[in-house]
Amino acid sequence: MHQTNPPRPPSETMPTMYDLPSEDPNDPDLPEQFHPRSPKETMPTMYDLPSELIGESGLPDEFHRIQASILRETCQPQNWQPDEVFIASDLNLYYDPRHPGWYKRPDWFLVLGVSRFQEQENLRLSYVVWQEGVNPFLIVEFLSPGTEEEDLGQTVRRVDRPPTKWEVYERILRIPYYIIYDRYQNQLRVFRLNGTRYEALSLPDGRLWLEEMQLGLGLWQGSYQGTVGLWLRWYDETGWIPTPAERAEEERQRAEEERQRAEEERLRAEQMERALAEERQRVQQLLEQLRSLGVNPDVE
Repeated sequence: MHQTNPPRPPSETMPTMYDLPSEDPNDPDLPEQFHPRSPKETMPTMYDLPSELIGESGLPDEFHRIQASILRETCQPQNWQPDEVFIASDLNLYYDPRHPGWYKRPDWFLVLGVSRFQEQENLRLSYVVWQEGVNPFLIVEFLSPGTEEEDLGQTVRRVDRPPTKWEVYERILRIPYYIIYDRYQNQLRVFRLNGTRYEALSLPDGRLWLEEMQLGLGLWQGSYQGTVGLWLRWYDETGWIPTPAERAEEERQRAEEERQRAEEERLRAEQMERALAEERQRVQQLLEQLRSLGVNPDVE
């Protein structure tokens, strides 16, 4: 005898096409979990991602700290507002939304066209490209013996490891300019993105001019923060851009020169006054001599 299946309870009844959620994302009756959300809403933010080094040891050494500082202090693009330029050094750079835990930590990088927040509570913990929407324009690495091969793109990626630094900058983020400064050899190397690959630029005078920023980058010999050496710093059409300390010293020197000029003018005025007084005294003595001789100098 053929036996029919008993009716399913309501909770087990298969839904019909009329019971399935609407495919229209604007349908007001669509449950909240079916509304599409943007990557900025679903991907982790800088508050969710680590901002410290993971599995690496050591903070930037003294040279890295000083070199990053002079780059920051002299970077003043002529055709960008200050609040549209973000500069970071030794900051985690998260680059792949498919692998949100992967990051690189450039020694120094610059982003054009993003806000530089002025409020302390909004300062970035990391730079997350899928949240910012803008990739860095320029990255600088200060060559160290332990990172030389990776900095120069000479390491081969292992299948069980994230991409190398060179691969991230060249192929994933497509950074327009990748700059490497080797202080041990006093050598500046610049790579510019040409199509899909970096090409090395020739720097006959050891300098690079960036038309996009109306600024140049070169090696400068001098003392910065009390340390004499060859430093990578920015310049414009008038010359090396001064640091705040250098500007303050220039102002101090101008004020001192102005004070000295004013003092010299005061001394000259005093000398002229003494000379006039002496001349008046000589004239008076001459008049008295004439009167003693019976000559009235007041009669014409």
